[in-house]
Amino acid sequence: MSKVVFSVSELNLAAQKLLEDCFPSIWVEGEISNLARPTSGHLYFSLKDQKAQIRCAMFRNRTIGLAFQPQNGLLVQIEAKVSLYPDRGDYQLIVDKMEMAGDGLLRKAYEALVATLKKEGLFEEKWKKPLPTLPRQIGIITSPTGAAIRDILSVLQRRFPQIPIILYPTKVQGNDAKFEIVKAIELANFHQAADILILARGGGSLEDLWPFNEEMVARAIFASTLPIVTGIGHEIDFTIADLVGDRRAPTPSAAAELVVPLQSQWLKQFLELETRLINAITKYLQHESQRLDWLIKRIRHPGHQIAQQIIILTSLRTRFYNAIRQYLKQKAFVLTNAVRTLETVSPLATLNRGYAIVSLKSSGMIVRTIKEVSAGDLLEVRVKDGVISATIND
Repeated sequence: MSKVVFSVSELNLAAQKLLEDCFPSIWVEGEISNLARPTSGHLYFSLKDQKAQIRCAMFRNRTIGLAFQPQNGLLVQIEAKVSLYPDRGDYQLIVDKMEMAGDGLLRKAYEALVATLKKEGLFEEKWKKPLPTLPRQIGIITSPTGAAIRDILSVLQRRFPQIPIILYPTKVQGNDAKFEIVKAIELANFHQAADILILARGGGSLEDLWPFNEEMVARAIFASTLPIVTGIGHEIDFTIADLVGDRRAPTPSAAAELVVPLQSQWLKQFLELETRLINAITKYLQHESQRLDWLIKRIRHPGHQIAQQIIILTSLRTRFYNAIRQYLKQKAFVLTNAVRTLETVSPLATLNRGYAIVSLKSSGMIVRTIKEVSAGDLLEVRVKDGVISATIND
């Protein structure tokens, strides 16, 4: 029996034809790795899962219609033909189409929602609410059975055990988680029992953390009147809830450290403030005491003021009496001179010298000439010391 001997090239070509005939076009899902972008515009990469990998080539004419930028670590689904590169004997896939899958689809949705919320302004710093210096009560929104709640409680107990805590238990993974998270945020805001909220969960894949990338959760965080600190996943994890929240912590433990001060440090600051307050009050009281002493020195006793007013009043009364006396004295002098003047021209003075004033008794008219009287008229003759009645005979 004669043997068939293949050359290497013949064997590779036969294997190529066999693969291409058996797998005309298939869909394969895997993670991109070893991505290369030569100047030719082709893409060369490996597609892998947890156990194996395969070389892939996507030629330039097929990359033009891609709706995303392929990257290492991206989970994709490809439509390809199984082939073999004869020159090297490498088994490979010739890619016709590429779509994002799993985390890739989630990443695309994540970026789209980030762009929408950013455009609406939900991430702007002006909306971030300040955290209370010392919370009177802390609300925690997380799973009651996860590692996150244990880490948070441990930190709070160590840093400031006197602060009370309210747990709002929720699912933090799965389809129902987003509804429970929103309900817990709304419930905490309705009760207003806590004055700060911690929204937390442990680490996980993008799919595990997806409830914290949901639009309804983001809008509930933005609408909250209570400040919300997020501690979701590990330091490398970044969710939309972190972007909308008032403060982001890299882990649940860090979130707990962020919302409460260390008790010893807080007490030290409190004592320092107390000392500063006492010093300020003491200084103020000393200043006011000095001011009061100065005012007391300026204030005069009412008795002193009354005595001073009495002196002033007595002086004014004396001056008034003296002014009246002087005024009356002057008027008496004027009156005396007037009397002397009147006496000089007074008819009475004339009567004293032996003259008389004759008047008609009937009319009282002064008789100045004999033509003014007739025989029989009754006359009154006024002399120095009285009046004489007389009758005209002739």
